This record gives sequence, C-alpha cells and structure tokens, in this order.
Amino acid sequence: MFKRLLLAVLAGGFMLTACAADTGSAALAATDAKAEAPLLGVGVDQAAVTLVRSALAKLAPGVQLAVVNRAPLPGFYQVIASGQLVYISTDGKYLLNGDLVDLDARKSLNDDAWASYRKVELAKVPAADRISYAAAKPRYRVTVFTDVDCPYCHALHDRMDEYTKAGIAVDYLAWPRTGVTDAAGRPTATYRKMVAVWCAADRKAAFTAAKNGQPVSAPDCKNPVRDEFKLGERLGVSGTPAIFTPGGHLVGGYLTPEQLLAVLQKEG
Repeated sequence: MFKRLLLAVLAGGFMLTACAADTGSAALAATDAKAEAPLLGVGVDQAAVTLVRSALAKLAPGVQLAVVNRAPLPGFYQVIASGQLVYISTDGKYLLNGDLVDLDARKSLNDDAWASYRKVELAKVPAADRISYAAAKPRYRVTVFTDVDCPYCHALHDRMDEYTKAGIAVDYLAWPRTGVTDAAGRPTATYRKMVAVWCAADRKAAFTAAKNGQPVSAPDCKNPVRDEFKLGERLGVSGTPAIFTPGGHLVGGYLTPEQLLAVLQKEG
C-alpha cells in the first residue's frame, strides 16, 4: 500500500514522542468517492494530473491526489497524495521519496509545501467540530489531532492549564489511532469512545473522563470524528498527538508547554 511504503520515512523522529497509529487495523482506503479535485500549481494542467495519477497507480490504484505543483527540482512534479509528499518525473517514469533541501537557504522545501497545504485544509474545519481550550486573548493557536487512549496525548492534556497560561490555545481534532473500523468492518473501541466524547453535552468533561479511563455515555449524533480522521490521514498524520502550528507546520509529537512556546515564537 502506498501509505505503508512511505510511512517509516515520513514518520521519522515524530514517533519518539507520539503514539503510533495501528497500521495493522482496517484504516480508510486511499480511494474516496467524495475527494475534491487536486490543487494545481502554476504551470500545471489536467494533462499533468493525468500523468501523475497514472504514475502513482503503478504503486497503488486509487491514490487520493491532493496537490500537484511544479517541483523546485527541474523535471519533476511535487505531489501530495494520500498523506504523502513525493516527486514524480514529468515523463511519469520516476518517483523520488525524500526531503528536498535547498542547500543555499539550508531549509527543506518539503516543509513549505506541506505547511501551505495543511494551513488551507485545517482552516476549513468549523469551530463547532473542535474541542477548544484557551485563556482570554491567546497569543497563539495550535491544532492537535488527539486520541483518548494515547499516553502522550494524556501527558499533553494533563498540562493544559500550563499551555493556556503560556498564551497557547489548543484546538483538538479527533484521530483514533486504531482507525474507524477493524478488519471485520466494525467500529473500533477507540473510535466509539471518541464519538461519545464528541456527542457529549460537555465535550471537555467527556474528553477528560475518557482520558482517565472512565466510561463516557452519550446518544449517537452527527459527529465529525470520521471526517477528522480522514483529514488527518490526508495531512500526513501518523501518530498522536500531532501538533500543527498556525502556519501549518507539524511540530510534534508531545512537546512541553515551554518547548511548544519556543517553536511558536520562532515561527512568529
């Protein structure tokens, strides 16, 4: 599977401070009948999209194509598809998987591409679909894909008062690491817990209770858990907590309030 082929490279050190996804579970397939048309960069036309789709299909049919840009590397397209960023040659013959670095600027060109895409996609999530913690007039706001059964997520949540006192607002989105359904097509236990949290009259209290191992009861309701899980996959989330800055950069894994504040101050 395309995602599994590249997962280890893209995960990197992130897994050291995050709970890894259960890649053995029946996660959502790459094909999505409701997938939006990919975002196209300057100089990219439908013929390029067709070529990229055909090239990726050699690895995995039905890969969900999100972004196609002309790569800074001559002769290649920069492509985001099914939660991965890769480079496809303009003749469709070659795929490069790795970090493209500008040696003069000493920075990753992958990071900029990811950040632009993630910032746009995260901005589409309605406030009503988030669980938010913030003091009055926060200086920064981060988005965190979380899992009620993840120990690193517990560590972050236990220090929520410290994050908010540091001027950091935290918006939780749901990302059950076990996926939405198991191999038999049944909802996973973590998914059911997170649906109960998002359907609760008091989501914050329900989240804290679930995190502490307490049962949460709530009537079934229309909820965003499945959609947020799918969004996380498109954005390259492979473990929790996954922390995104206002600029769309993925910076954790678990970070202490002091570490996160330093990252946000550096981003500006």
